[in-house]
Amino acid sequence: MFTLLAKNEEETMELAAQLAQLLEPKDVILLEGNLGAGKTTFTKGLAKGLGIDTVIKSPTYTLIREYTKGRLPLYHMDVYRLEDVGGDDLGFEEYLYGNGVSVIEWAQFIKEELPDAYLTIRLVPTGEFFENREITFLPTGERYATLVETLQGILKEEGK
Repeated sequence: MFTLLAKNEEETMELAAQLAQLLEPKDVILLEGNLGAGKTTFTKGLAKGLGIDTVIKSPTYTLIREYTKGRLPLYHMDVYRLEDVGGDDLGFEEYLYGNGVSVIEWAQFIKEELPDAYLTIRLVPTGEFFENREITFLPTGERYATLVETLQGILKEEGK
């Protein structure tokens, strides 16, 4: 686990783009944070880092948005609306075990569908005007512990 501070949306997106360089097929990222915490902004950075040159929109009303024109497909999910019903029989495994990267907001509502290993990224607005983001990386599983360690090393080399 490690935490760092992004001073604005641009820094949040840059960090996400750096993480994207390390991602592989079947990687699962869980984004935690209140409404307005920067989850979609972080996803925009991931998309940029994956070479996806498409407008990234929140999937709040569609559950899943797929972006396939990059180094890896990106599956952006917002499962908040499944709070009372869960994700049984909705086909999440096609995404989670497919050839792309799955980014899931509000994943606690489909925890039974999640793989054993994933990376949780918690975003917390801070600062006088909530312009900063405290970003915490919480790996679950060896793959993600190694991923976070590698990212930390890259950031340290860059003086961040």
